Amino acid sequence: MSPLGPRFPELRLRRLRRLPALRELVRETELSPSDFILPLFVRPGQGIRREIPSMPGQFQLSPDTLAETAARAWELGIRAVILFGIPPHKDETGSSALDEAGIIPQAIRALKRQLPDLIVITDECFCEYTSHGHCGVLSQHTGRLDVDNDRTLELLGQQCVVHARAGADIVAPSGMMDGMVAAIRRALDAAGFSHIPILSYAAKYASAFYGPFREAAESPPQFGDRSTYQMDPANANEALREIALDLAEGADLIMVKPALAYLDIIQRAKQQFRVPLAAYNVSGEYAMIKAAAARGWLDERRVVLEILTCIKRAGADLILTYHALDAALWLKTWSI
Repeated sequence: MSPLGPRFPELRLRRLRRLPALRELVRETELSPSDFILPLFVRPGQGIRREIPSMPGQFQLSPDTLAETAARAWELGIRAVILFGIPPHKDETGSSALDEAGIIPQAIRALKRQLPDLIVITDECFCEYTSHGHCGVLSQHTGRLDVDNDRTLELLGQQCVVHARAGADIVAPSGMMDGMVAAIRRALDAAGFSHIPILSYAAKYASAFYGPFREAAESPPQFGDRSTYQMDPANANEALREIALDLAEGADLIMVKPALAYLDIIQRAKQQFRVPLAAYNVSGEYAMIKAAAARGWLDERRVVLEILTCIKRAGADLILTYHALDAALWLKTWSI
């Protein structure tokens, strides 16, 4: 008799696991290259392909080599990239982020010339552009320097308009400023870009998993940390409030960052809001796998595809991941 009682037949769940094709037939979560968004780091110059030491296999690229990498992604079925810029100079206000001829506009135009159908998303923040490495303009607050929320909002709006003019398809504000989505929506609409969607980093945690990214983007804070504007990793209900606020302000898509240690947040956000949801499989998550695989401690391919499948299973519709190129290639040749 079944352990579940006489109303159930004798259970034999292993019958559906016996053959690879049978397991694939009943698989509940399907991973595809079109689920991925590839993060790319771009810097001025030509012919540059500079490997990032803490992120093996990832590179700082010039606009020409960026386009080559994006073309490879497109061939593998990846339909979107997100850009992070490394400017030629930095200052207190991150003024180079507003330059119509700056590194991100250059990169957008290079991509659109070669791949007009590629979805180009631009990260909207100031940490890469400021000399102090924080995500906006600083002011003295309660006796110490901190990011001035409202002064930064105006600059974020200007940054997004610059990127939209260059041809960006989606803007993605990541600084966790209060009111950033509403400010950006007003700026885009006023400039004639009401058709540009906003992907908000709505639940971005003050995570220790960002370390390699800060090397890649050359953006570590020069003092303090970002805990006054990014979220406390201990909080879950707060993430849902952040997401609700951003949606009310006009966000079209939302993001949870990081992904792997925050699967519960992804699941709760998807269940509550039922809107397109992205999850960022961040640099530290990537670096840990690369380090373990290099020592033979993990099977990189199996671990990566398992993690990405689990992120999607939790509720993510889109996954920003540095594994995107490898994972897309593996999906063409191997099944988990």
